[in-house]
Amino acid sequence: MIEPLLDVRQVTLQYKTTERVVTATHRVSFSVLKSDRFVLLGPSGCGKSSLLKAVGGYLDPIEGEIRLGGRPIHGPGPDRMMVFQEFDQLLPWKTVSDNVAFALQASGKLRGKAAAERARHYIDKVGLSRFADSYPHTLSGGMKQRVAIARGMAMEPEILLMDEPFAALDALTRRTMQDELLRLWDDTKFTVLFVTHSINEAIRIGTRILLLSPHPGQVRAEMNSTTEPVEQTGLETRIHDLLFA
Repeated sequence: MIEPLLDVRQVTLQYKTTERVVTATHRVSFSVLKSDRFVLLGPSGCGKSSLLKAVGGYLDPIEGEIRLGGRPIHGPGPDRMMVFQEFDQLLPWKTVSDNVAFALQASGKLRGKAAAERARHYIDKVGLSRFADSYPHTLSGGMKQRVAIARGMAMEPEILLMDEPFAALDALTRRTMQDELLRLWDDTKFTVLFVTHSINEAIRIGTRILLLSPHPGQVRAEMNSTTEPVEQTGLETRIHDLLFA
């Protein structure tokens, strides 16, 4: 059997509000193989983002375990990079090139010329070479997300974590960014764990899709989109019925 890159086993997650303790997920298990485009899909409040934070090392399970490459996850690390939904994740006083190079330098992974060259390489990958010396305030929302993706990929992490990265974009730009992500994946076959509440987006992005129930999130089903029927409308209906049965 092929060993999973990411192994999530019986994970229960909780967080505290000012009024109570909220259980975000209950005993969720799944595994992500190297080069998977693995999608966590479910309605708002099902614990998708909490699971992503736990994989990122920002939220500790109260039950269960998460392993990456066979190693337990204890805190954040450069082997996992996150791309968020918000456009303000870039440093406004740094150029595109400097934003992409910043994580490399801050982590000590690369310095100076080597970091700059790596940054330029991935800026070119996302089609922004002409804007390498531009500042974030001059970029559109879609361009800012491309910079964030380039920054994550430049670290060459074991897994790229994407938390609804296109949700705040208009429909046309969102579709374009989905296509861009798939083009990048075709080029480098990186491993991605992608969170969305859009069934259509899950089908377009994912090779494998984990369906989570409404709060607290539990596994409803796992689907391999490469072996499911190709007729999209029927697949959307099936997923909808599984999610909200």
